[in-house]
Amino acid sequence: MEGALVVSLVIAVLALFVVYRTAVVVPQQSAYVVERLGRYHATMNAGFHILVPFVDVIRYRHTLKESAHDIAAQVCITRDNVQVGVDGVLYLKVLNPERASYGISDYLFAITQLAQTTLRSEVGKIDLDRTFEERTTINISVVSELDKASEAWGVKVLRYEIKNIQPPADVLAAMEKQMRAEREKRAVVLTSEGVRDANVNTAEGAKQQVIKASEATRQQQINEAEGQAQAILAVATATAEGIRRVADAIRTDGGMEAVQLRVAEQYVEQFGNLAKNTTSVIVPATVSDLAGMIAAAMKVFGSVAATPPPRTPGPPAR
Repeated sequence: MEGALVVSLVIAVLALFVVYRTAVVVPQQSAYVVERLGRYHATMNAGFHILVPFVDVIRYRHTLKESAHDIAAQVCITRDNVQVGVDGVLYLKVLNPERASYGISDYLFAITQLAQTTLRSEVGKIDLDRTFEERTTINISVVSELDKASEAWGVKVLRYEIKNIQPPADVLAAMEKQMRAEREKRAVVLTSEGVRDANVNTAEGAKQQVIKASEATRQQQINEAEGQAQAILAVATATAEGIRRVADAIRTDGGMEAVQLRVAEQYVEQFGNLAKNTTSVIVPATVSDLAGMIAAAMKVFGSVAATPPPRTPGPPAR
């Protein structure tokens, strides 16, 4: 009885061991590589699987999730012979578990080393000043080179990102001085440009002011000339109208007598004002002959009145 019990226990343990070795549950986003008698047999994806006891063996287990791996900091030399420390992060994903198992012994180590050498090569192509602004270009170049090599290993390199670029301390101090000098230069340039623009605006304003003032003066002179012309024309018109009316009045009855009376009045008035204006007076010999003076003046007036006015040429005969 005791021997049968021992045999039963051994059989039960052996059965459990066989079930444990043959029944396999693969988690989601995982893949197991199975070998049968030392050779590749199959790749088990997520789910429940049965293996042949003592014949099938799970040799490799891979995760199909995207994984991130640190790339250790290394010293890179730029094109202008400056040493900088650069580190980064690498993102990759297993696409073919069979190639990842048999294509290379350690794909992660190989990709990490290749990322470092490619990074040194890309940094050596550019100057120090451009390493900071060309980070995206460097990342794309590293991913392109890694993707070509890792395709045979069944691994897809998705992204590479540079985390830090650390120049030497003396180079950092020189860069800070350069940036400070550039800022001061820009400040001086902007100040000079502001002064120049202000001077240009002031000169342009003075120019416009002079132009407007000259235009105003010219317009004022034009207006004054037009006003004087109109005033002269109005005076001449009024004078002509007055002379015409005087002439019409002289031609009427009693007009000549009125002229003689007016001449006599003017003669007496002007003769009386001679002594008021100056101390030396030249008196004609016949000063008492008022009638003779009036007769002489009327004779002149009569000769002028008898002269016919100039004739205006008429239109040509047809």
